[in-house]
Amino acid sequence: MANPPVSPADRKRILRVIFISLLLDLISFTFILPLFPRLLEFYRNLEAADRSSNSVLRRILFGLNAYKQSFSRPISDRYDIVLLGGALGSLFSFLQAIASPFIGSLSDKHGRRTALLWSMAGNIASVALWVAATDFRTFLASRVVGGLSEGNVQLATAMAADISDEKQRGSTMALVGACFSIAFTFGPALGAALANVETLAANPFATAAGFSLLLILVETLYLYLYLPETRPATQPATRPAEFSNFSVSKAASPAEHPTRTNSYRLLNATHFVFILFFSGMEFSFPFMTYDLFAYTPSQSGKLLGFIGLLASILQGGVTRRLPPLRAVQVGVISCAASFFLLGRLTTEASLWAAASLLAVTTATVVTGLNTLSSFEAAASERGGKLGNHRSWGQVGRALGPLLFCTLYWWAGRDVAYAIGGAGMLGVVALVFGGLKAPQIQRTN
Repeated sequence: MANPPVSPADRKRILRVIFISLLLDLISFTFILPLFPRLLEFYRNLEAADRSSNSVLRRILFGLNAYKQSFSRPISDRYDIVLLGGALGSLFSFLQAIASPFIGSLSDKHGRRTALLWSMAGNIASVALWVAATDFRTFLASRVVGGLSEGNVQLATAMAADISDEKQRGSTMALVGACFSIAFTFGPALGAALANVETLAANPFATAAGFSLLLILVETLYLYLYLPETRPATQPATRPAEFSNFSVSKAASPAEHPTRTNSYRLLNATHFVFILFFSGMEFSFPFMTYDLFAYTPSQSGKLLGFIGLLASILQGGVTRRLPPLRAVQVGVISCAASFFLLGRLTTEASLWAAASLLAVTTATVVTGLNTLSSFEAAASERGGKLGNHRSWGQVGRALGPLLFCTLYWWAGRDVAYAIGGAGMLGVVALVFGGLKAPQIQRTN
């Protein structure tokens, strides 16, 4: 039997802290997404003036151009920056895959609050480096520090599980997922607007970076003042005085480990394969909309904003009411359908229909898998298990764009999306044939 959750009033208070802090974190994180093309072009032009320099950026661009020339179809030079952005995104995800299990285990040993505050210290250092990034080397260092320290998402997931019983788990995880959709709807637009305000000639993006740093500092102070420990580091006879007003469960003893329903190997494999295909398609989206409909960045931004807005509505109204396994099933079917539609579409109406299917996927699959994963872990191991689960997803996110875009440019859109759809059908088979509803839901 699971530990009793916190009292309703305390649970509501903690969820408010989790929601506000995660929203601040993700809005800050998404500031940079629409700026990548202009930002990387700025560094490329900056270093192009010094032709004698054998800089890090020059070496990276040389390697990417050699990779680009290997395709059977010519790739326009306008995609050099996109490929560079993809490479940096893969690097960030790879570093997250390394760091996530360690951050999760740290939270199991020393508490979620302690681990999160240390993670925030790394985030502050990362964004501070971006503010000071007058050259590409400093900007690259900021991405490396950020990749190794970002732990807010996985720790928010662990804390949400800590304060929820089995019946509340799905709706609580949907709240965490809604933060993603809201942030990805408004964060990029705000970042793009701030990028038009130049306060430092040596770094035209210092205004956006500075505002991002302000959000991170406010988030850190807010967490320090208002976040209690949801997972005590030890099992004291009484709760620490500073958190005595919260009814936080004690750590589970070995005898209190939950009955396994789904193996972690299966859950992690499902997460990895799904993200592998989904992130590849996600990264190729701007290529495809430009090739077929000559979409500008503004038009692509509106399309992505529509996906985020619809996903947030679905998470708030539908996903939180669905059992987690059903949410995953709906999402992977929707994703497979979108793959096949994207491979054959010829009209903008079909494009927006595919975007609607992708919003369903965004609103359901990862939230459902995180919920299923949380059911399999006792409180004393939840941080590490969820960290490993996130790590496998980040490995998929590191590899997906590289593999899928290679396929896109070698074989063409039709073949790439057909293979992606076939791979997603494999995920559908894995979800329907392998995953089971948690025991608590079957008995209820």
